Amino acid sequence: MSAGRTRSHQKVNIRRADGCELAEDCIAVEVPVALVYNGISHAVMMATPADLEDFALGFSLTEGILRSPDELYDLEVREEAAGIAVQLEISAQRLAELKQRRRNLAGRTGCGLCGTESLSQAIRPVAAVQAPHIGDDAIQRALAELQRHQPLQQDTGATHGAAWCGFDGRIRLAREDVGRHNALDKLIGALVRDGVDLSRGFALVSSRASYEMVQKSCSAGIGCLVAVSAPTSLAIEQAREAGLLLVGFARSGRHLIYNQPASTAKAKKARAAG
Repeated sequence: MSAGRTRSHQKVNIRRADGCELAEDCIAVEVPVALVYNGISHAVMMATPADLEDFALGFSLTEGILRSPDELYDLEVREEAAGIAVQLEISAQRLAELKQRRRNLAGRTGCGLCGTESLSQAIRPVAAVQAPHIGDDAIQRALAELQRHQPLQQDTGATHGAAWCGFDGRIRLAREDVGRHNALDKLIGALVRDGVDLSRGFALVSSRASYEMVQKSCSAGIGCLVAVSAPTSLAIEQAREAGLLLVGFARSGRHLIYNQPASTAKAKKARAAG
């Protein structure tokens, strides 16, 4: 499957109470994408084969493989018989840390002993962020714009979206993928590649806010995450720990604030009083 091809077409039977008809449906393409660091295959993700350079950089940063985009020296997307391989050349220090992480993982999963250590390392410490003040009208404006920034979702009904929004709620950049984590990684990678100041806006995702979405947002320095669906309990706990402004169940005319840091709450009251 070639990189960049995001849609295919399938003949389907449409069944109704009054009969059936043959039609053609637009299908979202999903392929295995291998992330290979200095010749070592680290992870294989099922993903939409588009914006893979953004995806590889975003994943590398949000998973702690890279600490800075400057530590990525080269990146090449290669089509293979079974899928797509993204070849990344990273610094020697980051590669050594990645190898150590892989050895630790193999030891924990292979020993079959007490899982206490494994459980304690299942959740990484969340990075502290500075939550911006985001107006309710900005959130609603971003929600109203989101659909038109999701062309693949409109065609297939099978993908998630992640969008970067300014303080005014206007969507500046968006990425799509069959995986919600992948969509956010693609967005973060694109923002970092473009040199966007991640303190000057907020992220909007079409999915639920799991703890991984909070982790990835905080690791990138994003201070506000807005999700169309619900957050999980761990996502809320991590948002509180990091100081992330977390909004969920964001729908037209209504959204729920699950964590509002004290600084943003005070700013909102001051604006209202003024």
